[in-house]
Amino acid sequence: MKVVLISKSDTIGGAAIVTYRLMNALRDAGVDARMLVAEKNSDSEFVDVAAPPRKIKRAFLAERLKIFIANGFNRKTLFKIDTGANGVNILRHPWVQEADTVCLNWINQGFVSIKQIRKIQKSGKKIIWTMHDMWNMTGICHHAFNCKRYLGECSECPLLGKKGSENDLSNQTWHRKRKLYKKSNIKFVAVSNWLADIARNSALMHDTNIVVIPNAFPFKNSISDLPPISKRDLSIIFGAARLDDPIKGLPTLKRALEIVKEKASDVASSIKLITFGEIRNPKLLKKMAIKHEHLGPISKDRLQDLYENASMVLSASDWETLPGTLVEGAAYGCIPIALHHGGQADIIDHLSTGWLSPFGTPEENAQGLADGIIWAASQPTTIRETIRKSAYTKFNEAEIAKKYIEII
Repeated sequence: MKVVLISKSDTIGGAAIVTYRLMNALRDAGVDARMLVAEKNSDSEFVDVAAPPRKIKRAFLAERLKIFIANGFNRKTLFKIDTGANGVNILRHPWVQEADTVCLNWINQGFVSIKQIRKIQKSGKKIIWTMHDMWNMTGICHHAFNCKRYLGECSECPLLGKKGSENDLSNQTWHRKRKLYKKSNIKFVAVSNWLADIARNSALMHDTNIVVIPNAFPFKNSISDLPPISKRDLSIIFGAARLDDPIKGLPTLKRALEIVKEKASDVASSIKLITFGEIRNPKLLKKMAIKHEHLGPISKDRLQDLYENASMVLSASDWETLPGTLVEGAAYGCIPIALHHGGQADIIDHLSTGWLSPFGTPEENAQGLADGIIWAASQPTTIRETIRKSAYTKFNEAEIAKKYIEII
Protein backbone atom coordinates (compact mmCIF):
# COMPACT_ATOMS: atom_id res chain seq x y z
CA MET A 1 0.00 0.00 0.00
CA LYS A 2 1.47 3.33 -1.06
CA VAL A 3 0.24 6.56 0.52
CA VAL A 4 1.40 10.13 -0.07
CA LEU A 5 0.50 12.86 2.40
CA ILE A 6 0.26 16.37 1.00
CA SER A 7 1.05 19.33 3.29
CA LYS A 8 2.30 22.89 2.79
CA SER A 9 5.21 22.18 5.16
CA ASP A 10 6.65 19.25 7.08
CA THR A 11 7.61 21.07 10.29
CA ILE A 12 6.23 24.62 10.32
CA GLY A 13 2.77 24.96 11.84
CA GLY A 14 0.62 22.63 13.90
CA ALA A 15 -0.99 20.90 10.91
CA ALA A 16 2.42 20.23 9.34
CA ILE A 17 3.83 18.74 12.53
CA VAL A 18 0.94 16.33 13.10
CA THR A 19 0.99 15.31 9.42
CA TYR A 20 4.70 14.51 9.69
CA ARG A 21 3.97 12.46 12.81
CA LEU A 22 1.22 10.60 10.97
CA MET A 23 3.57 9.75 8.11
CA ASN A 24 6.06 8.23 10.55
CA ALA A 25 3.30 6.39 12.41
CA LEU A 26 2.02 4.87 9.17
CA ARG A 27 5.53 3.81 8.21
CA ASP A 28 6.00 2.18 11.61
CA ALA A 29 2.77 0.26 10.91
CA GLY A 30 4.16 -1.08 7.64
CA VAL A 31 2.60 1.39 5.19
CA ASP A 32 4.79 2.91 2.45
CA ALA A 33 3.90 6.48 3.45
CA ARG A 34 5.66 9.56 2.10
CA MET A 35 5.09 13.29 2.39
CA LEU A 36 5.03 15.90 -0.36
CA VAL A 37 5.43 19.56 0.63
CA ALA A 38 6.00 23.07 -0.65
CA GLU A 39 8.54 23.83 2.09
CA LYS A 40 10.87 21.07 3.33
CA ASN A 41 12.72 21.69 6.60
CA SER A 42 13.37 18.17 7.89
CA ASP A 43 16.11 15.86 6.66
CA SER A 44 13.76 12.90 6.16
CA GLU A 45 14.30 10.89 2.99
CA PHE A 46 10.56 10.28 2.93
CA VAL A 47 9.73 13.98 2.47
CA ASP A 48 10.15 15.72 -0.87
CA VAL A 49 9.30 19.08 -2.42
CA ALA A 50 6.40 18.84 -4.85
CA ALA A 51 7.77 21.15 -7.56
CA PRO A 52 10.64 23.53 -8.30
CA PRO A 53 10.70 26.51 -5.86
CA ARG A 54 10.05 29.05 -8.62
CA LYS A 55 6.79 27.33 -9.59
CA ILE A 56 5.65 27.12 -5.99
CA LYS A 57 6.43 30.80 -5.42
CA ARG A 58 4.68 31.81 -8.66
CA ALA A 59 1.47 30.04 -7.62
CA PHE A 60 1.66 31.55 -4.13
CA LEU A 61 2.08 35.11 -5.42
CA ALA A 62 -0.64 34.70 -8.05
CA GLU A 63 -3.21 33.66 -5.44
CA ARG A 64 -2.16 36.39 -2.97
CA LEU A 65 -2.52 39.03 -5.70
CA LYS A 66 -6.06 37.91 -6.53
CA ILE A 67 -6.98 37.98 -2.84
CA PHE A 68 -5.35 41.37 -2.33
CA ILE A 69 -7.46 42.84 -5.13
CA ALA A 70 -10.62 41.10 -3.91
CA ASN A 71 -10.27 42.36 -0.31
CA GLY A 72 -9.69 45.98 -1.31
CA PHE A 73 -5.91 45.84 -0.73
CA ASN A 74 -6.32 45.11 2.97
CA ARG A 75 -3.08 43.65 4.37
CA LYS A 76 -4.74 42.70 7.67
CA THR A 77 -6.86 39.96 6.08
CA LEU A 78 -4.49 38.99 3.27
CA PHE A 79 -3.36 35.78 5.01
CA LYS A 80 -6.67 34.97 6.66
CA ILE A 81 -8.11 34.04 3.26
CA ASP A 82 -7.43 31.17 0.87
CA THR A 83 -9.21 30.34 -2.37
CA GLY A 84 -7.63 27.16 -3.75
CA ALA A 85 -7.52 28.92 -7.11
CA ASN A 86 -3.79 28.44 -7.72
CA GLY A 87 -1.32 25.64 -7.13
CA VAL A 88 1.36 23.42 -8.59
CA ASN A 89 0.85 20.22 -10.56
CA ILE A 90 1.58 17.60 -7.90
CA LEU A 91 0.35 14.85 -10.24
CA ARG A 92 3.65 15.12 -12.06
CA HIS A 93 5.57 13.95 -9.01
CA PRO A 94 6.36 10.22 -9.11
CA TRP A 95 5.23 9.69 -5.51
CA VAL A 96 1.74 10.88 -6.42
CA GLN A 97 1.74 8.84 -9.61
CA GLU A 98 2.68 5.68 -7.69
CA ALA A 99 0.36 6.25 -4.72
CA ASP A 100 -2.81 4.28 -4.14
CA THR A 101 -4.13 6.94 -1.75
CA VAL A 102 -3.52 10.68 -1.59
CA CYS A 103 -4.00 12.20 1.88
CA LEU A 104 -4.55 15.94 1.65
CA ASN A 105 -3.84 18.01 4.74
CA TRP A 106 -3.21 21.79 5.02
CA ILE A 107 -2.63 22.61 1.34
CA ASN A 108 -3.37 26.33 1.08
CA GLN A 109 -1.46 29.49 0.13
CA GLY A 110 -1.15 28.48 -3.50
CA PHE A 111 0.13 24.95 -2.96
CA VAL A 112 -2.67 22.67 -4.23
CA SER A 113 -5.65 24.04 -6.15
CA ILE A 114 -9.22 22.79 -6.25
CA LYS A 115 -8.70 22.10 -9.94
CA GLN A 116 -5.68 19.93 -9.15
CA ILE A 117 -7.67 17.93 -6.58
CA ARG A 118 -10.30 17.27 -9.24
CA LYS A 119 -7.55 15.92 -11.54
CA ILE A 120 -6.25 13.64 -8.79
CA GLN A 121 -9.75 12.30 -8.30
CA LYS A 122 -10.17 11.70 -12.03
CA SER A 123 -6.89 9.76 -12.08
CA GLY A 124 -8.63 7.07 -10.03
CA LYS A 125 -6.72 7.56 -6.81
CA LYS A 126 -8.43 7.42 -3.45
CA ILE A 127 -8.49 10.79 -1.67
CA ILE A 128 -8.59 11.35 2.07
CA TRP A 129 -8.69 14.96 3.22
CA THR A 130 -7.80 15.67 6.84
CA MET A 131 -9.39 18.91 8.06
CA HIS A 132 -7.27 20.87 10.54
CA ASP A 133 -9.51 23.94 10.56
CA MET A 134 -12.78 25.19 9.01
CA TRP A 135 -11.57 26.00 5.48
CA ASN A 136 -13.19 22.94 3.89
CA MET A 137 -16.67 24.03 5.04
CA THR A 138 -16.44 27.79 4.43
CA GLY A 139 -15.90 29.90 1.37
CA ILE A 140 -12.45 31.34 2.05
CA CYS A 141 -11.76 31.59 5.80
CA HIS A 142 -10.00 29.12 8.08
CA HIS A 143 -11.96 30.09 11.17
CA ALA A 144 -15.45 31.56 10.95
CA PHE A 145 -15.42 32.75 14.58
CA ASN A 146 -18.86 34.30 15.17
CA CYS A 147 -19.80 34.42 11.48
CA LYS A 148 -22.54 31.95 10.52
CA ARG A 149 -22.55 32.52 6.76
CA TYR A 150 -21.09 29.03 6.25
CA LEU A 151 -24.54 27.70 7.19
CA GLY A 152 -25.56 29.08 3.81
CA GLU A 153 -23.61 29.68 0.62
CA CYS A 154 -21.04 32.14 2.05
CA SER A 155 -21.37 35.66 0.67
CA GLU A 156 -20.82 39.23 1.88
CA CYS A 157 -17.72 37.94 3.64
CA PRO A 158 -16.56 40.16 6.55
CA LEU A 159 -12.94 39.48 5.61
CA LEU A 160 -13.51 41.20 2.26
CA GLY A 161 -14.74 44.41 3.90
CA LYS A 162 -16.39 46.76 1.44
CA LYS A 163 -15.66 44.30 -1.35
CA GLY A 164 -18.03 41.76 0.20
CA SER A 165 -21.14 41.16 -1.90
CA GLU A 166 -23.67 38.51 -2.86
CA ASN A 167 -21.32 37.10 -5.50
CA ASP A 168 -17.99 37.92 -3.86
CA LEU A 169 -14.84 35.83 -3.69
CA SER A 170 -16.17 33.77 -0.78
CA ASN A 171 -19.32 32.87 -2.69
CA GLN A 172 -17.41 32.02 -5.86
CA THR A 173 -14.99 29.79 -3.95
CA TRP A 174 -17.87 28.14 -2.05
CA HIS A 175 -19.47 27.07 -5.34
CA ARG A 176 -16.15 25.74 -6.68
CA LYS A 177 -15.77 23.62 -3.57
CA ARG A 178 -19.35 22.43 -3.80
CA LYS A 179 -18.80 21.33 -7.40
CA LEU A 180 -15.69 19.40 -6.33
CA TYR A 181 -17.42 17.67 -3.43
CA LYS A 182 -20.47 16.66 -5.47
CA LYS A 183 -18.40 15.04 -8.19
CA SER A 184 -15.91 13.21 -5.99
CA ASN A 185 -15.74 10.42 -3.44
CA ILE A 186 -13.44 12.24 -1.04
CA LYS A 187 -13.44 10.90 2.50
CA PHE A 188 -12.99 13.73 4.99
CA VAL A 189 -11.29 13.31 8.36
CA ALA A 190 -12.06 15.78 11.15
CA VAL A 191 -9.46 15.89 13.91
CA SER A 192 -12.11 16.54 16.57
CA ASN A 193 -15.80 15.88 17.10
CA TRP A 194 -16.38 19.62 17.35
CA LEU A 195 -14.97 20.16 13.86
CA ALA A 196 -16.96 17.23 12.48
CA ASP A 197 -20.21 18.59 13.93
CA ILE A 198 -19.63 21.99 12.35
CA ALA A 199 -18.87 20.39 8.99
CA ARG A 200 -22.01 18.25 9.13
CA ASN A 201 -24.10 21.34 9.91
CA SER A 202 -22.58 23.43 7.12
CA ALA A 203 -24.34 23.94 3.81
CA LEU A 204 -21.18 22.93 1.96
CA MET A 205 -20.41 19.61 3.68
CA HIS A 206 -23.68 18.39 5.18
CA ASP A 207 -23.84 15.44 2.77
CA THR A 208 -20.14 14.52 2.59
CA ASN A 209 -18.41 11.47 4.07
CA ILE A 210 -16.84 12.55 7.39
CA VAL A 211 -15.06 10.45 10.02
CA VAL A 212 -13.34 11.62 13.21
CA ILE A 213 -9.71 10.66 13.80
CA PRO A 214 -7.66 12.82 16.19
CA ASN A 215 -4.11 13.94 15.61
CA ALA A 216 -1.35 11.54 16.59
CA PHE A 217 1.09 12.37 19.37
CA PRO A 218 4.51 10.75 19.92
CA PHE A 219 4.05 8.89 23.20
CA LYS A 220 6.12 5.94 24.35
CA ASN A 221 5.33 2.42 23.13
CA SER A 222 3.19 1.67 26.14
CA ILE A 223 1.85 3.45 29.20
CA SER A 224 4.30 1.48 31.37
CA ASP A 225 7.21 3.13 29.52
CA LEU A 226 6.14 6.62 30.53
CA PRO A 227 8.04 8.33 33.38
CA PRO A 228 6.56 7.82 36.84
CA ILE A 229 4.29 10.40 38.38
CA SER A 230 6.02 12.07 41.29
CA LYS A 231 5.52 15.18 43.34
CA ARG A 232 5.17 18.09 40.94
CA ASP A 233 6.01 21.76 41.14
CA LEU A 234 2.84 23.79 41.54
CA SER A 235 3.17 25.41 38.13
CA ILE A 236 1.07 26.14 35.05
CA ILE A 237 2.35 25.67 31.48
CA PHE A 238 0.93 28.07 28.89
CA GLY A 239 2.43 28.21 25.43
CA ALA A 240 1.92 28.70 21.70
CA ALA A 241 3.94 29.31 18.56
CA ARG A 242 2.98 32.97 18.98
CA LEU A 243 1.91 33.65 22.54
CA ASP A 244 0.16 36.97 21.84
CA ASP A 245 -1.87 35.73 18.88
CA PRO A 246 -5.31 37.19 19.76
CA ILE A 247 -6.95 33.78 19.48
CA LYS A 248 -4.75 32.32 22.26
CA GLY A 249 -6.42 34.39 25.00
CA LEU A 250 -3.41 35.81 26.86
CA PRO A 251 -5.49 38.69 28.35
CA THR A 252 -8.03 36.12 29.58
CA LEU A 253 -5.26 34.18 31.30
CA LYS A 254 -3.91 37.34 32.98
CA ARG A 255 -7.36 38.19 34.31
CA ALA A 256 -7.86 34.59 35.50
CA LEU A 257 -4.66 34.81 37.56
CA GLU A 258 -5.87 38.05 39.12
CA ILE A 259 -9.07 36.28 40.14
CA VAL A 260 -7.07 33.39 41.62
CA LYS A 261 -5.13 35.91 43.73
CA GLU A 262 -8.38 37.53 44.87
CA LYS A 263 -10.18 34.26 45.68
CA ALA A 264 -7.35 31.96 46.82
CA SER A 265 -4.31 33.95 47.87
CA ASP A 266 -2.64 30.81 49.26
CA VAL A 267 -2.78 29.15 45.81
CA ALA A 268 -1.61 32.34 44.08
CA SER A 269 1.39 32.70 46.40
CA SER A 270 2.56 29.13 45.86
CA ILE A 271 1.98 28.74 42.13
CA LYS A 272 4.13 29.75 39.15
CA LEU A 273 3.25 30.46 35.53
CA ILE A 274 5.68 29.26 32.86
CA THR A 275 5.09 30.54 29.32
CA PHE A 276 6.84 29.64 26.07
CA GLY A 277 6.67 30.78 22.45
CA GLU A 278 7.36 33.89 20.46
CA ILE A 279 5.77 37.18 21.48
CA ARG A 280 5.63 40.38 19.46
CA ASN A 281 4.67 42.62 22.38
CA PRO A 282 6.65 41.59 25.51
CA LYS A 283 4.81 44.25 27.53
CA LEU A 284 1.78 41.93 27.58
CA LEU A 285 3.71 39.64 29.92
CA LYS A 286 4.24 42.39 32.50
CA LYS A 287 2.39 42.56 35.82
CA MET A 288 1.27 38.96 36.13
CA ALA A 289 -0.61 38.32 39.37
CA ILE A 290 1.63 35.33 40.26
CA LYS A 291 5.27 34.39 39.82
CA HIS A 292 6.07 34.11 36.13
CA GLU A 293 8.88 32.97 33.85
CA HIS A 294 8.86 33.33 30.06
CA LEU A 295 11.17 30.97 28.17
CA GLY A 296 10.61 32.14 24.59
CA PRO A 297 10.72 29.52 21.81
CA ILE A 298 11.94 26.21 23.22
CA SER A 299 13.04 22.80 21.97
CA LYS A 300 10.93 19.65 22.09
CA ASP A 301 13.20 18.13 24.76
CA ARG A 302 12.95 21.25 26.92
CA LEU A 303 9.18 21.24 26.60
CA GLN A 304 9.05 17.61 27.68
CA ASP A 305 11.05 18.50 30.79
CA LEU A 306 8.53 21.23 31.58
CA TYR A 307 5.58 18.88 31.25
CA GLU A 308 7.24 16.22 33.40
CA ASN A 309 7.69 18.67 36.27
CA ALA A 310 4.60 20.89 36.01
CA SER A 311 1.22 20.28 37.61
CA MET A 312 -1.10 21.99 35.09
CA VAL A 313 -1.31 22.85 31.39
CA LEU A 314 -3.73 25.59 30.41
CA SER A 315 -5.35 26.82 27.21
CA ALA A 316 -7.24 30.12 27.20
CA SER A 317 -7.93 30.04 23.46
CA ASP A 318 -11.18 31.40 22.07
CA TRP A 319 -11.21 28.57 19.49
CA GLU A 320 -9.08 25.45 19.11
CA THR A 321 -9.64 22.52 16.77
CA LEU A 322 -7.63 20.12 18.96
CA PRO A 323 -5.17 21.90 21.32
CA GLY A 324 -1.85 20.08 21.09
CA THR A 325 -0.40 21.55 24.27
CA LEU A 326 -3.29 20.09 26.28
CA VAL A 327 -2.73 16.61 24.82
CA GLU A 328 1.04 16.76 25.31
CA GLY A 329 0.75 18.08 28.85
CA ALA A 330 -1.87 15.47 29.76
CA ALA A 331 0.37 12.73 28.41
CA TYR A 332 2.93 13.65 31.06
CA GLY A 333 0.41 13.93 33.87
CA CYS A 334 -0.33 17.65 33.84
CA ILE A 335 -3.93 18.53 34.66
CA PRO A 336 -5.44 20.21 31.53
CA ILE A 337 -7.55 23.33 32.03
CA ALA A 338 -9.43 24.89 29.12
CA LEU A 339 -12.52 26.60 27.78
CA HIS A 340 -15.16 24.44 26.13
CA HIS A 341 -15.07 26.00 22.67
CA GLY A 342 -13.61 23.59 20.15
CA GLY A 343 -12.03 20.17 20.36
CA GLN A 344 -11.15 20.47 24.06
CA ALA A 345 -13.97 18.09 25.01
CA ASP A 346 -12.22 15.32 23.05
CA ILE A 347 -9.31 15.67 25.49
CA ILE A 348 -10.96 16.57 28.81
CA ASP A 349 -13.73 14.85 30.72
CA HIS A 350 -14.67 17.59 33.18
CA LEU A 351 -13.56 16.84 36.76
CA SER A 352 -12.30 13.41 35.72
CA THR A 353 -9.41 14.16 33.36
CA GLY A 354 -9.20 17.92 33.75
CA TRP A 355 -11.24 21.10 33.94
CA LEU A 356 -13.50 22.22 31.09
CA SER A 357 -15.13 25.59 31.58
CA PRO A 358 -18.19 26.85 29.63
CA PHE A 359 -17.35 29.50 27.03
CA GLY A 360 -18.91 32.92 27.62
CA THR A 361 -17.92 36.55 27.97
CA PRO A 362 -14.23 37.41 28.57
CA GLU A 363 -14.91 37.89 32.28
CA GLU A 364 -16.86 34.63 32.51
CA ASN A 365 -14.04 32.84 30.72
CA ALA A 366 -11.45 34.26 33.11
CA GLN A 367 -13.60 33.28 36.09
CA GLY A 368 -13.98 29.73 34.78
CA LEU A 369 -10.24 29.30 34.22
CA ALA A 370 -9.51 30.72 37.67
CA ASP A 371 -11.86 28.17 39.23
CA GLY A 372 -10.09 25.47 37.24
CA ILE A 373 -6.67 26.50 38.54
CA ILE A 374 -7.91 26.52 42.14
CA TRP A 375 -9.53 23.10 41.64
CA ALA A 376 -6.44 21.60 39.99
CA ALA A 377 -4.18 22.86 42.78
CA SER A 378 -6.09 20.72 45.27
CA GLN A 379 -6.14 17.45 43.29
CA PRO A 380 -4.35 14.30 44.49
CA THR A 381 -1.55 12.61 42.59
CA THR A 382 -3.88 9.80 41.52
CA ILE A 383 -5.74 12.02 39.05
CA ARG A 384 -2.54 12.47 37.07
CA GLU A 385 -2.33 8.76 36.28
CA THR A 386 -5.95 8.81 35.13
CA ILE A 387 -5.25 11.82 32.90
CA ARG A 388 -2.11 10.30 31.42
CA LYS A 389 -3.73 6.96 30.63
CA SER A 390 -6.68 8.73 28.99
CA ALA A 391 -4.41 10.82 26.77
CA TYR A 392 -2.32 7.82 25.78
CA THR A 393 -5.35 5.71 24.93
CA LYS A 394 -6.90 8.40 22.74
CA PHE A 395 -3.92 9.93 20.95
CA ASN A 396 -0.92 7.58 20.74
CA GLU A 397 0.54 7.29 17.24
CA ALA A 398 0.05 3.54 16.82
CA GLU A 399 -3.69 3.72 17.48
CA ILE A 400 -4.16 6.73 15.19
CA ALA A 401 -2.23 4.96 12.42
CA LYS A 402 -4.57 1.96 12.75
CA LYS A 403 -7.59 4.21 12.30
CA TYR A 404 -6.15 5.71 9.11
CA ILE A 405 -5.22 2.29 7.75
CA GLU A 406 -8.86 1.27 8.12
CA ILE A 407 -9.93 3.98 5.66
CA ILE A 408 -7.03 3.97 3.20
